[in-house]
Amino acid sequence: MRLDEYMDIERDERAERRRLAEEKSYGILDHLETFQDRFEETVQGDSLYGGVSPSIFVGRSNYPNVSTGILSPVGHDEDAASFETSAAWYDEGVSIDDVFQRRTSLLNSNRGTKVTNVADSWDGFLGTQREVAIADRPVTVEIGLDGKPSLDLDASADDVATPVGPRARARSADLAENPHVPKLVQKTLEDDDWNAEGAMTYLYRRGFDVYDINTILSAGALGQTEQRRLVPTRWSITAVDDTLGQYLRGQVKHAESVDGVEIYRNEFIGNAFWVILAPGRWEFELIELKAPGSVWNPDPEAGMYLAADREGYEGRTGYVNETAGAYHASRLGVLEHLKERGRQAKALVIRHVSDDYWGPVGVWQIRESIRHAFEGEMAQAETFGDAVRDVTEYLPVSLAALRRKSTMAAGLQTDIFDFG
Repeated sequence: MRLDEYMDIERDERAERRRLAEEKSYGILDHLETFQDRFEETVQGDSLYGGVSPSIFVGRSNYPNVSTGILSPVGHDEDAASFETSAAWYDEGVSIDDVFQRRTSLLNSNRGTKVTNVADSWDGFLGTQREVAIADRPVTVEIGLDGKPSLDLDASADDVATPVGPRARARSADLAENPHVPKLVQKTLEDDDWNAEGAMTYLYRRGFDVYDINTILSAGALGQTEQRRLVPTRWSITAVDDTLGQYLRGQVKHAESVDGVEIYRNEFIGNAFWVILAPGRWEFELIELKAPGSVWNPDPEAGMYLAADREGYEGRTGYVNETAGAYHASRLGVLEHLKERGRQAKALVIRHVSDDYWGPVGVWQIRESIRHAFEGEMAQAETFGDAVRDVTEYLPVSLAALRRKSTMAAGLQTDIFDFG
């Protein structure tokens, strides 16, 4: 199937800039205006009784002295699990407003603590938080708050761009039920000599998704005893994607190559993703195109912003400079697909962030969009260069601009092993 047959998109419509970010915020502002009533009905005096917590949060400011909290969806105990970020959000087809409303409904009952020496910390507030993290379902907790939580409903553009729920300093936290901890997680906890990377891979191979693993890692519940520490949530997400990506790369790098050039596409909440797989040894690059007038590229006259990072057959040795967590999330989705097929390939992912994506919802949407891209019908091309040229026809940048930014688009790197 040729790409023009595969696509059912008007090019001009794809390239047109639509509404600016500030025009998109009314839904979340309406939500914030009604949130206070539910909040006051749920919080009794200076304590929140019977809150059901699906997750935790570990901050990164002032590291290694961080704020660590238990997240509870205020007034939604019966469906608390739906407030925890997971692959189910993609299946549900959530919107940006949906994500923001869920996140701003989470009360973050927090305390300050050091990230180190947490291996045996299973008592008090920190212990309760860690029990919530390793449980496989939401846990009922009783949280004593040190004063009434502050709730600022005057959301500015910055608040909308980075939505957070109310925060309160926690005086105490106690379990109101015995959490159910999977036996496989108990096994990793009990093995004091198991490094964190090995434990992550063990859980992943046995059916745990990245969302479960990064919460367990964040709570300092993986790794050798002396190395167990709290990991800021943002860091743990990238660490898990990176670690599992390295494991999968090792699984596919000696496999047979794909036979031809394949093109996949997916679109989700204002992001369009293209994945091109080509014959040859493993190589990966992510290119991001961010539209003018968006939160990431706010000047409507600035032109499209391009960012790119890549790796060769042996992987990366340095930090991902331009695409950060998006790189590891998209790479994981590609490698999972190749592992399932028992093949390797040269892989180029192009992410077009339109101005419909008016606020950040997290790298989970990148990971899930790539995972699901391979479920649909694919297009084919004679060569990698043809595929890049064809895809560029549906992008708001020229082929020349793409080649200036992308190593792979400028000229696919080949060596003698690609022809073996």
